[in-house]
Amino acid sequence: MTAFGTDDDFLAAALPFLTEALTTPGEPPPVAIAAPEKLNLLQDALATDAKNVTLIPHTDWYTGSAANAIAQAATYLTTHAAPHGRIHLLMEPVWNGRPGRSPRETAEWIRYEAFANLLFAPFKTTALCAYDTRTAGDALVEAARRTHPDTGVYEPPARIAAELDAVPLPLPPADAHPLAHPDADAVRQQARARGLAPADAELFTESVTAAATDLAPITGTLLWGKAPACVCELRTPRRIDDPLAGFVPPPTTDLAPDQGLWFTRQVCAYVDVRADGEGTTVRIQYA
Repeated sequence: MTAFGTDDDFLAAALPFLTEALTTPGEPPPVAIAAPEKLNLLQDALATDAKNVTLIPHTDWYTGSAANAIAQAATYLTTHAAPHGRIHLLMEPVWNGRPGRSPRETAEWIRYEAFANLLFAPFKTTALCAYDTRTAGDALVEAARRTHPDTGVYEPPARIAAELDAVPLPLPPADAHPLAHPDADAVRQQARARGLAPADAELFTESVTAAATDLAPITGTLLWGKAPACVCELRTPRRIDDPLAGFVPPPTTDLAPDQGLWFTRQVCAYVDVRADGEGTTVRIQYA
């Protein structure tokens, strides 16, 4: 991880990293994922070597939710990395400078940063995460340091996940609608009644039923909210302790029976998993 406050500091960290990749035998072109103005700086500084670096605007990489970014990275690495997963990635998360960033959104991206070390370990990727202090801010940079092993203040992903999950979920509203069972027809009807367009209602329904299949048996279902922020809460007596549940990309495009939660995380903005002494609550928010 590198934190910088000037363009010169950015180049001082990025150029040796990319040059190392360009001089490593048998490694594919390194990738720089950053703000467009920083990609322009790299092009000018690299000169003729720029043609051997894949430059990607970070708004094209960090799209949607944290789970979407994980899927994007996994797909790219599977397609472009060398044998055994070797590749250099310079990554400036777009959420660093996103205006109006909510605490909940920030928490999800910190979770992503913490899990990235585990999720991408099989690829043997060499990554340099770049944080611009001019946009990210001190608090966010310090939180990110805890997720990177090279900072001296690193903490294990499970500990960070437990800390994030220690924040209790808000109670469901008094008018939340209970369902006897989260079958597709019942969920779809509720989604349409709450204002979701037919295509969105269908995606929300598929997300809920996919998660319910993974979590079965389901002992409680509540729905509330209005489009686009429709919410479904599922309750299971099973205790889901794996912090990576629903984050690990499936090995193929055909989902296995236990990969429904992965689909749910890809489609929905937020999926909160909270285990307690009596089982697990999973709260799914469409947008």
